[in-house]
Amino acid sequence: MTLDDLRVFTTVVETGSLGAAARQLGCTQPAVSQHISRLEREFDMPLLERSAKGITLTPAGRIFYDASSSGLSALSLAEREINRLRTGEAGRLAIATGGTTVRHFLRDAIEQFRRRHPGVTLHFEPANSTPKCLEVVEQRRADLAFVTIHGPMPHFEQRAVLENALMLLVPSDDPLAAQPCVSPADLRSMRYISLPEFTVSDAYIRHHFAEAGVRLKPTARVDDFDTAHVFVQLGLGHAIVPAMQGHHFQQGGGVTIIPIEGLPPLQLGWATRQFRLLPPVAHDFMMLFTETAGQWRDIPGFKVL
Repeated sequence: MTLDDLRVFTTVVETGSLGAAARQLGCTQPAVSQHISRLEREFDMPLLERSAKGITLTPAGRIFYDASSSGLSALSLAEREINRLRTGEAGRLAIATGGTTVRHFLRDAIEQFRRRHPGVTLHFEPANSTPKCLEVVEQRRADLAFVTIHGPMPHFEQRAVLENALMLLVPSDDPLAAQPCVSPADLRSMRYISLPEFTVSDAYIRHHFAEAGVRLKPTARVDDFDTAHVFVQLGLGHAIVPAMQGHHFQQGGGVTIIPIEGLPPLQLGWATRQFRLLPPVAHDFMMLFTETAGQWRDIPGFKVL
């Protein structure tokens, strides 16, 4: 088994076919097949199932992919750090997260980080859901991700750093705007503006409303909370948004946020393969974020852990 075998195997899995992997690696498809065959002979078990639709992992292939992908991620980080030491360059830090996260949470940390590490290239890889962010880290396009944390994340370590209560967002002239709080039952017939079904936030909201006996029926789906805010302003319905974003929306005028009884807060934080393998600048950015988040402690429904 060689390092090239591992790289070819993970590329095949991540691209979905031998041909796509060959194009990405700049080699022939038979050459890719030879690497896969060598691995399967060594294990004496098939790692991939091939069909006209592409490839899927066998149980043995899933075990091997998880291990090889994690190992290559660690090697990639180590290579970058060694090159940084060799060349004297400050390095690069890549973070996977959504655009609303950068706007509402990371701006101050980014400004302080740039002043402290002017030579570091800070890159944000856009992804609009926790699964997409984890996929970006898994594919080694980012060092770590800032995500909504809900339940276990296989093969990833996670650190929750914030709690963000969920609030109802309504136009300021809406009859509900005068209420000090609402319950899920009060929202049974609301025109619900939701996030996409594949997001952790949407699944979290639907799950807890279902536990209260309320089935939410979206009248519109939007990509992020910022767009939900626009739809509420236009009178197209109501949205459920985290306290931090809702606080910013309310400050802009035209909308009101209302606490929802019995709805547990979302947890947000960092996820990566192994925190101990991250470069020092990554740990510094995480520390700066926690420090800058302290300025929002007085926002109702928001908590720094």
